[in-house]
Amino acid sequence: MIRINQVTLPVDHTEKELKQKLRKLLRLNKNEHFTYTINKRSIDARKKPDLFYHYTVDCVVPDEKQTVRKMDKSKCKAAEDVPYRFPQSGTRPSKHRPVIIGTGPAGLFCGLMLARHGYRPILLERGMDVDARRQDVDRFWQTGVLNPNSNVQFGEGGAGTFSDGKLNTLVKDKDGRNRQVLRMFVEAGADPSILYDNKPHIGTDVLISIVKHMREEIRMLGGEVRFCAEVTGILQDGGCVSGVLVNEKEKLPCNIVVLAIGHSARNTFQMLYDSKIPMEQKEFAAGFRVEHKQAVINQAQYGREDPSPLGAAPYKVTAQTENGRGVYSFCMCPGGYVVNASSEKGRLAVNGMSYSGRSGENANSAIIVSVRKSDFGSDHPLAGIAFQRELEKRAFDAGNGKIPVQRLGDLRDSFHSGKMSESDHETTLQPSMKGQYYFTDLTGILPGEMTESFLEAMAQFGHVIKGFDADDVLVSAVESRTSSPVRIPRDETMQSALRGLYPCGEGAGYAGGITSAAMDGIRVAEAIASEFAKPEE
Repeated sequence: MIRINQVTLPVDHTEKELKQKLRKLLRLNKNEHFTYTINKRSIDARKKPDLFYHYTVDCVVPDEKQTVRKMDKSKCKAAEDVPYRFPQSGTRPSKHRPVIIGTGPAGLFCGLMLARHGYRPILLERGMDVDARRQDVDRFWQTGVLNPNSNVQFGEGGAGTFSDGKLNTLVKDKDGRNRQVLRMFVEAGADPSILYDNKPHIGTDVLISIVKHMREEIRMLGGEVRFCAEVTGILQDGGCVSGVLVNEKEKLPCNIVVLAIGHSARNTFQMLYDSKIPMEQKEFAAGFRVEHKQAVINQAQYGREDPSPLGAAPYKVTAQTENGRGVYSFCMCPGGYVVNASSEKGRLAVNGMSYSGRSGENANSAIIVSVRKSDFGSDHPLAGIAFQRELEKRAFDAGNGKIPVQRLGDLRDSFHSGKMSESDHETTLQPSMKGQYYFTDLTGILPGEMTESFLEAMAQFGHVIKGFDADDVLVSAVESRTSSPVRIPRDETMQSALRGLYPCGEGAGYAGGITSAAMDGIRVAEAIASEFAKPEE
């Protein structure tokens, strides 16, 4: 196989033009046959509005050595596709099938990998299946009536199901897990372009069907997926897991438990603390979600308001403020919606969501500020959760139970003057939101130093993206569920101090998005399979 780098073409090129370019680079005549696979594709907007794709392409030719000799060595090299390999089964016997708590990306991918290799896992999900969950979420957005166990945070697919479905990650991939995650998504129905796009995404509408496909494959392979099955206790015997308590009454014997609970399972964290499971504080970030006209972002990023054929433009911004706090964009949703992502009554959190087409009027992103352990006000392992809850209570109260919204210009004025601006209800930009919203003053929701950092960073971002800090930019609160404020330590075998308990994914503090959580789920599945033999039928 020959890997060719720096293949550049206009974004509106045809497949025929790509093949012609490759043939020219390979120095093949028109009768010589070759096949190709796109390995990577990224957008080059340095000469906007003239936009280009940069490709890395893997080609197979009849005489590879001779072809490589003829080619420009700066653009090509011989390459080998190293496939992902799951470890051979261990020899330690297991009396029971593995139990996985949670069906977010970490739990689903861990379960699917174990199911594919004969371990017949049992997945326990406190929420509903994804179809029933979607109905509960839609009902909440329309009426404000919350189901605490079936919402944007809880239910089949996890919190990532109601997001943009972004699959890019900064996790290094020397073992091929990232590529394996993307392949598994494609096998479940995702567009094959996620295998090579630099910033792959799926979209909420497509993710829902993918989650169902994965669940059915687990069941077909002998696994179980149980809904409305909240784990309310971890049973222990001599420093080892001996079972789990489900819904406070059913004792399910097991010696392998994967803890893939997600970052919002606060009552489960409390149960684990009460069960003497070692836990520690983890720093995270919190802030506001901001909305711009997508056309403004398109113009800034691509030099044109209509980005065809690229689709809505994304962005990424970072800043360091004078008080030492970092501020950055998180979960940016092109052509998306701000959503009420609450999971507790009397508290309100927001998130962002896009459908696969990314065709909404507005772009939105969380602009979040680093939260230090010193902000928690306590050294208790769960103090970060208490900090989040306080922010969410303030947001709920500020919006009278609805998403609280304010124009950026008015937020600036009210923060610096201590008095809410009279023009607060006037805006040329209409909110694109899932859930009811309410215009109000946001200044008391974040601690003052964090709000100061947010406003300072927004001004910096305005120098990078024209219009980013305009007065009519919409700001909503509160983005508090960026990552887990708790870490559950694990050793090199991926286990907690309680043997047989495998902390996994975002909730355990080892991931920060769909792909990294799925990769961690695969890594835990590998650890289990390396040690334990397949359970007997």
